[in-house]
Amino acid sequence: MATAAETIDENEAFREEARAWLAENFPEELKNQGNAMAGVDGPTAETPVQRQWREAMGEKGWGVPTWPEKYGGGGLTPKQARILTEEMNRIGAYNPIGGMGVMMFGPTLLEYGTEEQKQEHIPPICKGEIRWCQGYSEPGAGSDLASLQTFGEDKGDHYLVNGQKTWTSGGQWADKCFCLVRTDKSEKHKGISFMLIDMNDPGVETRPIRLISGASPFCETFFTDVKVPKENLVGAEGEGWTIGKRLLQHERSSLSGGGGAAARMFSGGSLSDQAKQYRGVNDNGEIADKELRDKIIKFEMLQRNFMNTLRRASEEAKGNQGPTAATSIMKNVGGKITQERAELVLEIMGMNGLGWEGEGFEPAELAATRAWLWGKAVSVYGGSFEIQNNIVAKRILGMQDHQ
Repeated sequence: MATAAETIDENEAFREEARAWLAENFPEELKNQGNAMAGVDGPTAETPVQRQWREAMGEKGWGVPTWPEKYGGGGLTPKQARILTEEMNRIGAYNPIGGMGVMMFGPTLLEYGTEEQKQEHIPPICKGEIRWCQGYSEPGAGSDLASLQTFGEDKGDHYLVNGQKTWTSGGQWADKCFCLVRTDKSEKHKGISFMLIDMNDPGVETRPIRLISGASPFCETFFTDVKVPKENLVGAEGEGWTIGKRLLQHERSSLSGGGGAAARMFSGGSLSDQAKQYRGVNDNGEIADKELRDKIIKFEMLQRNFMNTLRRASEEAKGNQGPTAATSIMKNVGGKITQERAELVLEIMGMNGLGWEGEGFEPAELAATRAWLWGKAVSVYGGSFEIQNNIVAKRILGMQDHQ
């Protein structure tokens, strides 16, 4: 067993390795950019330089640093993964590997998939070569997801799937879908199975849904006599509800932290710098509007406290072999902070933050308006605030329904 001093030496040696590798492989022209390929807002095309960076990180396995090396991950310890993040932040580098395969499906498949399924699906995720989408909600099964009616009829060596999903994030650009499908109509929860569906198969149709922000990242998805091979069943038939709930914990963990809210919290630059630009400064170089200055200070204190709590919870989750019901708390708090930040940005910009299109507005100002509108969805997707509160009440506080 390594001593504390040996562990420190190993970590510092890794820091030097990471710093040297990043200096050699990260393209300077991509400094301070984000990973557009990981989002669901569009089929963003890669430039040659972006592709070069993604392929380098994918080959190294550092896009998913703690995943097992044998499937294409980095095989790093949690401490080494944090060091890698620190070194990337230091030079303005971003992780070019992401999306739902990393946030949700990959961790779930590593836990529940067969060896053959892991060998087939995990390596392309590690290299950022494939886009996944999520087939959960239906028009009549949102908050009560277990009421889903998309049905897979057993045809021997395959299932014949018919039904409809809605709010399929990025469905129109995805290659594959991890999907909850009913295989037994006599059982509500135990009649649900977890299947993998190729979005390019005959019978799969997507229809984008236009949002108030002007974007169309979500879809209605229709399955008409879609053949799903039996080898695309994850876990046993009827275990889909258990697997699906586990995946949702991974999703909420991402939405509350590194994969979602955290990225939005720190996007768009410093609130203080924006306030000085739009509201001016006093003789001491402070934001001229004292009330606004106080609001920004209080918000930044709340944000920093949340990020520290998030980091502690993340460490505890690693010790417990994965995320827990605490992700529901983090998802709700992270969502509220994201929305509060968007409100503050508009308050700082004043009339400049209320533009939709046309002359007189900077691109960043129009983006702020759309981000504010988009942020309204944070309290709904990934499980609504009310659903998360129910989970907290039952699984953390131990409260039960009373008839």
